[in-house]
Amino acid sequence: MRIPLRINPAFALPPHGFQRAIGLALALAIAGSWLAIHAYAMFVFELTWSNWPLALIMAGVQCWLSVGVFIVCHDAMHGTLVPGHPRLNAGIGTVLLALYAGFGWKYLRDAHLTHHKLSGHAGDPDFDEHNPGDFWRWYATFFRRYFGWRSILFVHTVVGIYWLVLEIPMVQIVLLYGLPALASSLQLFYFGTFRTHRHIPGETAGGFADHHNARSEDFGTLVSLATCFHFGYHLEHHRRPDVPWWALPDARRAGVGRVEIAEKVPA
Repeated sequence: MRIPLRINPAFALPPHGFQRAIGLALALAIAGSWLAIHAYAMFVFELTWSNWPLALIMAGVQCWLSVGVFIVCHDAMHGTLVPGHPRLNAGIGTVLLALYAGFGWKYLRDAHLTHHKLSGHAGDPDFDEHNPGDFWRWYATFFRRYFGWRSILFVHTVVGIYWLVLEIPMVQIVLLYGLPALASSLQLFYFGTFRTHRHIPGETAGGFADHHNARSEDFGTLVSLATCFHFGYHLEHHRRPDVPWWALPDARRAGVGRVEIAEKVPA
């Protein structure tokens, strides 16, 4: 038999004042850049055959920044964006989620906290227990659960104003607004949900280390940042949801996601 698992050592976060300063500065940089590129792409930039390469670069950067905006909102849900200030966390999350795709703060926050309580089990809003290894079916379930009438109304209203009132070409709206938003949802789902919670055929208990039913990517810091703002260090996040996204690499290096199994001992 094996004695119980020995879990990671403790990991200390910086003082709340420092954490608030870093969190707010990064949130301002991410959300500010996201809004600035959107404003430029819609109200200044004029798409032509000669500047398609620039448009594609802007779309790619906007996709990545959209992922970052959602991760900022995710930290707000856990209260780690501005520790000790729940109203400020809620205010920032409310505004950014509404701008992102007309999402409701309370609904997404409650759903995410439920995900942590029921991770990988029936009732987990981020999990598809019927398709735990099928990317597209799981993504379809994920999309239906979160992209409701409120988001549909918001997106259609924005597109309608841009196209019919401001006369922005539809191809420009699709390329620089629609596609980055949709691609960011795929990026978030693939790196932050599917890869980290999917069941691996042939592995005991789906290939998970513990009851969190989550795993972490073996990415370096830069790749982790590029793929999903360190959300691929997912076991670390589930074990320590009080750690903000920018501190997850340090938590990983400290062994928060490490599991050591003791050698066999006589029964």
